[in-house]
Amino acid sequence: MVSARRDIRPIVAIYPSCLNTRCQTGEFVGRRGQRRTLARVTKRRADGPPVKRRPTKPTRTRGERTRGILKKLLVLGVVGLLVATGVLVVLYQTIEIPDENEAFKAQTTFVYYSGGKDELGTYYDDQNRVSIPLREMPQTMQDAVVAAENRTFWTDPGLDFKGILRAAFSNAQGNARQGASTITQQYVKILYLTSERSYTRKLKEAIVSLKIRNQLSKNEILEGYLNTIYFGRGAYGIQAAADAFFGKEAKDLSLRESAVLATTLNNPSRYDPAEGREAKRELKDRYAYVLDGMAEMGTISAEEAERAQKRLPKFPEVAAQSQYGGQRGHALKLVKSELLRLGFDQQEIDGGGLRVTTTFTREAMAAAQEGVLEQRPDGFSDKQLHVGAATVEVGNGALRGFYGGQDYLDSQFNWAVSGGQGGSTMKIAALVAAIKDGYSLRDTFEGNSPYILPDGTDVENQGDTDYGSAISMVSAAENSVNTAFIDMTLGMDDGPEKIISAANDLGIPPGKASRKTTGIPNSSPGLEPITGVALGNATVSPINMANAYATIAAGGERSTVHVVERVVDASGEERYAWKNDSKRTIDEDIAADVSYALQQVVQSGSGTSALALGRPAAGKTGTATNGDGEVSSAWFAGYTPQLATAVMYVRGKGNEQLEGWLPSYFGGAYPADTWTAIMQTLMADMEVEDFPEPAYVDGDAPDESHEYVEPTETTTFTPSPSPTRKPTKKPTKKSPKPEPTETETPTPVPTETVTPTPTETLIPEPPPSSTPPPSETPPPSETPPGQAATPGSGTTTTTSPRRRS
Repeated sequence: MVSARRDIRPIVAIYPSCLNTRCQTGEFVGRRGQRRTLARVTKRRADGPPVKRRPTKPTRTRGERTRGILKKLLVLGVVGLLVATGVLVVLYQTIEIPDENEAFKAQTTFVYYSGGKDELGTYYDDQNRVSIPLREMPQTMQDAVVAAENRTFWTDPGLDFKGILRAAFSNAQGNARQGASTITQQYVKILYLTSERSYTRKLKEAIVSLKIRNQLSKNEILEGYLNTIYFGRGAYGIQAAADAFFGKEAKDLSLRESAVLATTLNNPSRYDPAEGREAKRELKDRYAYVLDGMAEMGTISAEEAERAQKRLPKFPEVAAQSQYGGQRGHALKLVKSELLRLGFDQQEIDGGGLRVTTTFTREAMAAAQEGVLEQRPDGFSDKQLHVGAATVEVGNGALRGFYGGQDYLDSQFNWAVSGGQGGSTMKIAALVAAIKDGYSLRDTFEGNSPYILPDGTDVENQGDTDYGSAISMVSAAENSVNTAFIDMTLGMDDGPEKIISAANDLGIPPGKASRKTTGIPNSSPGLEPITGVALGNATVSPINMANAYATIAAGGERSTVHVVERVVDASGEERYAWKNDSKRTIDEDIAADVSYALQQVVQSGSGTSALALGRPAAGKTGTATNGDGEVSSAWFAGYTPQLATAVMYVRGKGNEQLEGWLPSYFGGAYPADTWTAIMQTLMADMEVEDFPEPAYVDGDAPDESHEYVEPTETTTFTPSPSPTRKPTKKPTKKSPKPEPTETETPTPVPTETVTPTPTETLIPEPPPSSTPPPSETPPPSETPPGQAATPGSGTTTTTSPRRRS
């Protein structure tokens, strides 16, 4: 519809006398004043209100829209760049180069006994740094470091902008924090700033790096960097590193040696070949990366890189520091391992000025050493006869003392950590599993020897002794009857798996370590679900074994065994504090019953040597045999209500023959005597405490054949003659050790049949006899120590099984 106003305009132009509103209706005044009507000049508007229309915009193409967006982004980018540039300019002008850190040279880290007052040792008493000019650093060393850490060093302005953006993007996505630091930035961080992980520190680092780059030449920066950076082994700077790793001055380093030292900068502890095979393998991988980088940069030829990659340089034997002498070195190594696990890095531990309070006490460390030296037989070199011992406080998992073997300066091998096959000390896990599964202390098991497994394999008691076809769980533990524990294992559905689960609940780590497992160490090689798992085929450390027995002493509450109580940094800020993580993993009544059975081992079983402690004690003896059927380890693990201690004797590499070499190889001899000597010292000033009464937990036993059979006066054992042990050498002993017989010889006294009560012993009480207590039965094995038998095979790794013909 056409607007009336628009149609009138031409009329007004033609007829200027149309000056009033009548023109809008089509009327006008002629020359003579006549009123006339202009017919059909305008169109009549349709009825109703006028309709307003907006002019339609022309449709834009996709290309036009894209160009519009790009223009806006360009404008925003230019504005952002101008703002960022302005901010950088302001920051560059306002941020001054700080004074050099007073402590940019490494500070000594101090380690203290429990309580934080008495010093146990230090990691470094000085900075272990010798600064040298760049001209005394071989060119291969300079080139290797550039290839390893910052290949654009000679051309960049001190910052790697691409790396910064890449790291910022990765960090924003929540990935592992990345640094993207150049050599200049690393030097600035060490010399002027801190190791704080924050964007503020990184920004300050970038600005200071730009300023340093404008004040120092590249050669000066590289020289300062190589004199300051940490290489590992307590060495700060290339001169100290050359001596620590290769026993020479920096100027004498070869291409291979230079590449190795450049490699360690990325992670000193990870790439130190002294840390083991895995570290050496990872070193070789990055070592190749460094040499390839040198070839790409043209500082060496491809042929030189290829030749150098064929092998690593020779590493001379690392000389241990004097402050690591005696057992102190073993203790400091344990502490360092735990600090690394807690997240402290190697550089901070070795030179960060930390103050570390440990769980160790002077008294417990001295008691362990004195007890071992007092009881071990004379004439046996500590290079061949190895003793590991550990004491854990009940209720909190604190390792109070240990003995690791030889002087750390002579051997860095800690037998309290490496351990050996646990033998019958592992039967504690079978007791826990069986009672949890429905058995009780009153239930009976096969005690005669041998026990024939479904595949025809025999499991024997020590000396092939028969104890009766129905012996109680208490008697089985007291006399360490192998056949009864095999019967107990097979009587449970998935018995081996339940025993392993019980071992884990006690604090014995699984066969394979994971990030979640704890312990020292955090694995027990060979702990696999085989029929003879309760006989102790797995390798367990004395530290973990002591912690497992401490769990029973604590009424079934397990704590993580640990050695670090508190860490404070150089500024006095607390960085770490242990929080007791005790939790119930075993029912309190089950723990009380197991504890009762273990008390009988000390009272009248294979561990009577511990009676000399003169207070309530419980424990278990143990021996294990290697793949050749030779007795290879002897144990005694036990506890009072306050402390738990485990002692292990092994020979040579840890799996060599004890029988016929050691005057007595039974766990109730040297190990039990050593345990008693240690505990006598530790318990001297402690109150005498009693164990809880047994609860006699009684569930639904998996097999009706294991009902309780009350012993009568006709119950007899068939003893075997006491073996005659003739050592291959005749050492002079400090005190004669009685040779334990393989079985106890009871003197039955006819009595009435009496129903046991919770305060009575569940097996007959023979009158005192001069015959030494029976030893535990060495478990069978088909494989060497550290290797597990095939699950379900009915054998363990502790003796070569004998088959019946």
